[in-house]
Amino acid sequence: MARLITAALIALLFLTGCAENTSPPTFKQALPTATQQPVSFNEDVRPIVEAKCLACHSCFDAPCQLKMEYSDGLIRGAHKDAVYDGARLKTQQATRLGIDAQTEQQWRGKGFYSVLARGDQTRSLFENMIRLGKEYEFPPNSKLPDDIELGLSRANQCVSNADFADYASDHPYEGMPLAVTGLTDDEYATLTGWLNQGGAISPPVTHISEAEQNHIERWEAWLNGSDRRQQLVSRWIYEHLYLAHLYFEENGVNTRFFEIVRSRTQPDTPIDMIATRRPNDDPEGPVYYRLRPVAGSIVHKRHITFAFGEKQFERTRELFETGDWQVETMPDYSRTSRANPFVTFADIPSKARYQFMLDNAEYFTRTFIRGPVCRGQIATDVIRDHFWVTYHDPEDDLYVTSAEYRDKVNPLLALPGQDSALLDLGENWSDYKGKRNQYRELRNKAYAEAYPRGASLDHIWDGDGNNTNALLTVFRHHDNASVQRGLIGQVPLTSWWMDYPLFERTYYELVVNFDVFGNVAHQAQTRLYFDLIRNGGEQDYLRLVPPGERNRVLQNWYQGAGELKLNFSYARMDETAPSQVSYATSAFNEELGARLLTHFRDLNAERDDPINRCAGSNCGRKDEPEWVRDADQALSELAAIRAEFLPAISYLPNVTFLRVYNEQGERTLYTLIRDRAHSSVAFLFGEDLRYQPENDRLTIYPGIIGSYPNFMFDIPASQLGLFKDRMKGLKAEDPEGFEALVGVWGVRRTHRQFWEILHDITAWHREHQPLQAGIFDINRYKNL
Repeated sequence: MARLITAALIALLFLTGCAENTSPPTFKQALPTATQQPVSFNEDVRPIVEAKCLACHSCFDAPCQLKMEYSDGLIRGAHKDAVYDGARLKTQQATRLGIDAQTEQQWRGKGFYSVLARGDQTRSLFENMIRLGKEYEFPPNSKLPDDIELGLSRANQCVSNADFADYASDHPYEGMPLAVTGLTDDEYATLTGWLNQGGAISPPVTHISEAEQNHIERWEAWLNGSDRRQQLVSRWIYEHLYLAHLYFEENGVNTRFFEIVRSRTQPDTPIDMIATRRPNDDPEGPVYYRLRPVAGSIVHKRHITFAFGEKQFERTRELFETGDWQVETMPDYSRTSRANPFVTFADIPSKARYQFMLDNAEYFTRTFIRGPVCRGQIATDVIRDHFWVTYHDPEDDLYVTSAEYRDKVNPLLALPGQDSALLDLGENWSDYKGKRNQYRELRNKAYAEAYPRGASLDHIWDGDGNNTNALLTVFRHHDNASVQRGLIGQVPLTSWWMDYPLFERTYYELVVNFDVFGNVAHQAQTRLYFDLIRNGGEQDYLRLVPPGERNRVLQNWYQGAGELKLNFSYARMDETAPSQVSYATSAFNEELGARLLTHFRDLNAERDDPINRCAGSNCGRKDEPEWVRDADQALSELAAIRAEFLPAISYLPNVTFLRVYNEQGERTLYTLIRDRAHSSVAFLFGEDLRYQPENDRLTIYPGIIGSYPNFMFDIPASQLGLFKDRMKGLKAEDPEGFEALVGVWGVRRTHRQFWEILHDITAWHREHQPLQAGIFDINRYKNL
């Protein structure tokens, strides 16, 4: 009877949901009174900022550079210039918080203006913005007016306080928090009370425990050894870990994170950070490598973790102290040295360098897939929406095993992007592309001679039997991307197989040498080389396909205009070397993927994936309670089906969080990932021309993938079957039907529990993956 009543109520909601039109917000005549109680920034204000502001105002893409994850960010204020600008003709001044200026006066000199000072106005800009946001209230769970621009395409106004009246007149519904259920009355009263009391900001006091201090002293003593061999190793390690959130001991949600910096001062003295645009720029003086706590709040998009405890210390020493290798002359920091890390660090055994990266492959792959370079559609246009990544076994990587080969290819591995001259862009690109393709030809010949029987699955690194970093999955979410351990989902259309030269070039080109403040010439060279990187990983993977068939598979990956790139931009595919992999069918890519799943089953962190690779009627995770297995089963009916046969996919954004809860208050989380299909991904522009929407699919992940949720659904477990049936029943031309579905289970920006649900998803993430959890970014949350 209860199920019948529920079904009847939902049916009624669907009938009425379509009548729910976009409605203007209502004006509040009276606002909450500012609190008269003493307000502490750290105890009272900071929690509100974390709860309601950091979802937009953090990292390089914070609107108007108003970064609030640090207390210094509020003091610094805002700036009219965006950090991300792929079309700027001149290199922009670097404005990294805590690095490029230290005082409020220095930031004012760089063009930042205060959001806290009242000046000759009645209120500060901060108060004006939250007041405007509080004055209007949208109807619960209603769509926002179409004229409110959202997402990366939004033109941030970046108004000063003097111009606020004009802004409020032109954008009356765009106070802060922007276009979302806003501050509660208590939060508003606290913030305005704090501002009335002077808006004082006191930085949080950081205490370092004795155990943490011991870790710091041990690492700093080793990293700052005086001999040339140690100096070169330490430079290499710094350039590979400067983005990392390091942790010494795993302590759940209480884990403390640290970062490595270059300092002018020795250990046991205050850090005097060396500020350079890139981590491999000339420090112009002595360098000491220092560790310090990560300041500010942890936001997911920037949070890339790396274990740096005793086990890692011993492993690092084992790798780099083995052997009697010597450094005769220390390399400089010239443009030539920055462009070719293979020559710069040639004295360090390549096996040590490669193994260090392999041991932590998920971290390094995340730095260039999820790091600063991968922001915006153009940045990610040259990778597929779903692909697997594997790595060469060091024992079968010629760069590692053959000094003769290594010396021959090193000059060809230099990377573009050091020259930002606009007029030289074409010539520079042609030169580096030519070297890369010459290297590919040389590589093909060398591997054919060294391995006359061809490539084998045994040449893929097996994680030394237990390291699950060996198998990764990458998801592109249109204008950002994610990396997850394990082979997730159905066999993807393409996969990468990376050797050390490809892995290291990818890291240096997209992370170390990438200047987020660079001009169009620098950014274009970086992203164009990313295209060559992808092609290299794909071609290496296809060495496992029989000769004579590789170009046929490759042409399926590069349809239409992509074929032009195959003929004119890339090195030729080796079609003569044999493969040691035997095949039973002509569906080589699909069969090869299936063989990976079988061959590396015990190593695969997602070895079963019953939701996306269900082989029968039992599609739930065996180690979960029955109600979760039932949820898995229901959602499996939506997974891995082409949009041609599941039109509901066309209504979904790229990343959707789905919370399912039962009557006992327990909940579980899923991520619905829309894998968009393309005829090719060989170009920076024109994605719409290459898009094949009928071939889109859903990968449904039991957990969290993505830093930028585009939407959320909140569904009782008892109604998940109805949700699934409604999704399966949607037609291609039925937007009203999808809107009705959203009206019942969707969490729009105006949902009265928007923040509570989002924060609970973050809490769930902290409970299940405390090392990886952080505050999500809602800048790209859709108005469905």
